[in-house]
Amino acid sequence: MRLRHLQQALAVAWSLAAASGASAAASSSVTDVTLDNGLRVLVLEDHRNPIVTVQTWYRVGSRNEVPGRTGLAHFLEHLMFKGTPTHGKGQFAHTVERNGGQDNAFTSHDVTSYYVNIASDRVDMILGLEADRMRHLLLDPKEIDSERQVVMEERRTRTEDDPDGYLSEEFLAAAYKAHPYGWPVIGWMEDIARITPAELRAFYDRYYQPNNALLVIVGDVDARRIVGRVREVFGKILRAPAPPPMRAVEPPQPGERRVLVRKADARSPIVYIGFHVPNHRSGDGPALELLSSILQDGRASRLYRRLVYERRVALNVAGDYSYLSLDPNLFWFSGTPLPGQTPEALEQGIMDEIERVKSEPVPEEELERAKNQVEAAFIWRQDSIHSRASTLARFELARSWRDSERFVPLIRQVTAEDLQRVANAYFQIERRTVGVLLPDAAPAAPK
Repeated sequence: MRLRHLQQALAVAWSLAAASGASAAASSSVTDVTLDNGLRVLVLEDHRNPIVTVQTWYRVGSRNEVPGRTGLAHFLEHLMFKGTPTHGKGQFAHTVERNGGQDNAFTSHDVTSYYVNIASDRVDMILGLEADRMRHLLLDPKEIDSERQVVMEERRTRTEDDPDGYLSEEFLAAAYKAHPYGWPVIGWMEDIARITPAELRAFYDRYYQPNNALLVIVGDVDARRIVGRVREVFGKILRAPAPPPMRAVEPPQPGERRVLVRKADARSPIVYIGFHVPNHRSGDGPALELLSSILQDGRASRLYRRLVYERRVALNVAGDYSYLSLDPNLFWFSGTPLPGQTPEALEQGIMDEIERVKSEPVPEEELERAKNQVEAAFIWRQDSIHSRASTLARFELARSWRDSERFVPLIRQVTAEDLQRVANAYFQIERRTVGVLLPDAAPAAPK
C-alpha cells in the first residue's frame, strides 16, 4: 500500500510539473562543482514538487568508436543494467521501480546518458547506485552473449525491417567519408555479432570514468547537502587517464552524392536530402537553428504547408538540424511522396523551397513568429525538471551550461539577411547528399 501511494503521489507531481505555466519556472542558480577526480557536477534546486531527476552523462558515443568495432557504446549501455558485485542483474531497475521511480538510458553519436526520475527523499540511494555501476560493472560473458541477441534484434527491428531506418543508415554512410557520424549508433550487424567481452571491458575502462562524466541533479534538493553526498559516493573513485580524443574531420564534399536503395516490403518511397553545416561553435549556428524552425518545424512550417497542404506532393515532410552536436553535422530533410506522386517530384518540391529561402528574404512577420516559437519551446522545456537537467547537460557537454543562458538572445539577434546568407552558403546543390528508397525488389545478385 505504501508503494502504491508513493507511485500515485509521484505521478501527480509529474503531472503538476508538466501542467504548470512557464512563468512558474524556478529561479534557483546552478551549483557548479568539479570533484578532485574530474567528475563535473551541476545541481539546480527546484522545490515546486517533491521530485528529482538524476542524470549521468558520459562523453562517449558512436563517434568514439573505430571501424570494425562499431556499436560498442550502445551495447555497453544495455550492459549497464546487468549488475555489479553489490547489486546483481536487474537490481538497478528493480530498485528504482520498487521505490516508485522511472529510469532509462540512450546512446547517440556524441554521448551516452542514464537517468532516474524519483521522489526526492530517495536521491541518496540513486547516487549510490550510479556510483557503483560507474566502475564496478560485472560484464559477465554469458550476459554479454545473451544481450548480444537483444541488440541484434533491436537492429533488425529499427533498421533492417524499418524502411526509414534502412534508408537513413545508407544516407549517412554516403554523406560522410571520414567522420564517424557516417556509421550507425547501434553499429553494423557484423560488428555486433563479433564484439568480444575483452573489447567491451576495454571500452568501459576507457570511457566510464569520473573525469569523462557529467552528473546533473535537478529538483527538490538542497544543493550544498547533495554536493556533499556526491563527494562521499563518487569522490572515492580514482581519476583515470583522459580518453583519446576523436580527431576525425570530414573533408569538404567535392560534389553531389546520391544513394538509391530498394526494399521489397516498403509501402512508399522515401526521400532524404542533406547538406553539411556547422554546429553551435559557428556564428551561423543560431541562423541555421531558426531556419530549421521556419522550414521544417511542424505543420506550420514552410515545407509542410507548401508540399503537404498546398501542392499535395508529400504525405509528410520532416527534417532536423543538430545545433548542439559535438562536431559539424547535417541539415537534412526527409519526406514521403503522396500516393501517385514520385520521389523526383518530392525532391524537386523540397529544393524549390530551399531555393526560395535563398532568393527571397523571409518576411518580418514570419521571422518574428519563428523566433517566438523557438523561444517558447526553449522556455517550456525549462518547466520540466527532467528537461531542465537535459538542457544543462547538453549545453555543458557541447561547451558550457552557461551557453544556455545566451541561446535565446542569439536567436533574437538573427536577421532576414542572416537567413538568406547562410542558406546560400550551405544549401548548394553540388554539396548535397540525396537518398531515395524505392519499394520494390532488389536486383538479383550476379551469378
